[in-house]
Amino acid sequence: MLLALLGACLARPGATPASESASLAGDTGEAGAVLFEGGEVVGLGRVDVLARDGVIVAVGADLDAAGATSVDVSGRWLVPAFIDSHVHLAYLPAEEELADNGVAGVVDLAAPMSFLAAEHPSLRVIASGPMVTASGGYPTQGWGAGGYGLEVTNAAEAEAAVDTLKHAGAGVIKLPVTPPPQLDEGVLAAAATRAHARGLRVASHALDDDEAAVAAAAGADVLAHTPTGSLSASTIEAWKGKAVIGTLAAFGGSDRTVGNLAALHAAGARVLYGTDFGNRRTAGIDASELALMGLAGMSPGEILASGTREPADYWDFADLGAIEVGRSASLLVLDRDPLLDPLSLAEPTEVWSRGRRRR
Repeated sequence: MLLALLGACLARPGATPASESASLAGDTGEAGAVLFEGGEVVGLGRVDVLARDGVIVAVGADLDAAGATSVDVSGRWLVPAFIDSHVHLAYLPAEEELADNGVAGVVDLAAPMSFLAAEHPSLRVIASGPMVTASGGYPTQGWGAGGYGLEVTNAAEAEAAVDTLKHAGAGVIKLPVTPPPQLDEGVLAAAATRAHARGLRVASHALDDDEAAVAAAAGADVLAHTPTGSLSASTIEAWKGKAVIGTLAAFGGSDRTVGNLAALHAAGARVLYGTDFGNRRTAGIDASELALMGLAGMSPGEILASGTREPADYWDFADLGAIEVGRSASLLVLDRDPLLDPLSLAEPTEVWSRGRRRR
């Protein structure tokens, strides 16, 4: 089924036009009391969900919902809103469209330094700011020429760059490992060690086998993309217990890339849903990415978790990722069971953000 639908998914248009999404976008401030009645909460069964002031306060039956607005979701399924672990919002500013279409949190993995001070009322955002890279290194000579790289030449400068980014508000450090010019392994390791000392995870852009091996040895925690070059058994073993962000559709969903994700997943790497939005232009949950994850051997439950529970835990989006007491009332209403048809996640019939309906 996933294979049959993949061609159609890849042919779909990209981001919802701003003129259309503007009419859908709602007030994202905190709401009053809302009771979701009669729905199937995936993983919990048929239970009601009560939210007050944008936060889930009860999940179960016979809830005390005095004063709450009732929303009938009978015959439909409820899941948490999604987290996209690889976006570039400075490159394609479409936060409202993303939120309208079911994304509640993102990890921005390269932007100019000024992005770290920006406010994001519609999304929860963890950002890296510019990549720490070599002088003239990726991405400064191409798409990232406008401040998407912070150039250093030695370990001391790399450590200082990490400190600067942390002070400016970065929640993750990104270290590219690419063809030259490239930081040597000692400088990469110094930057990763400093990031870990400052409580930051390290993501690495590394697309070939040797690059992914270097990134792992230097101390990177997560591959920003599934590598596109064939991975050796030793490199797959090096990423066991670490994490990888899918971005399969961003590179055309080749058999080799899908096979790499399958091997990393089978070896025990944590898989996080991510689209490389900005380079990809689907403003919402990308059906093409979901289908390719299925082709990589991920079950529907694992696909759902890769955009909800797993990234919420990994990146510490403490208010997202689950429908449970204390979490944000940011959820999707689906007309099909995502554990039978994970592509339903890309077609929510309703999107709720902090207790308010966006569409």
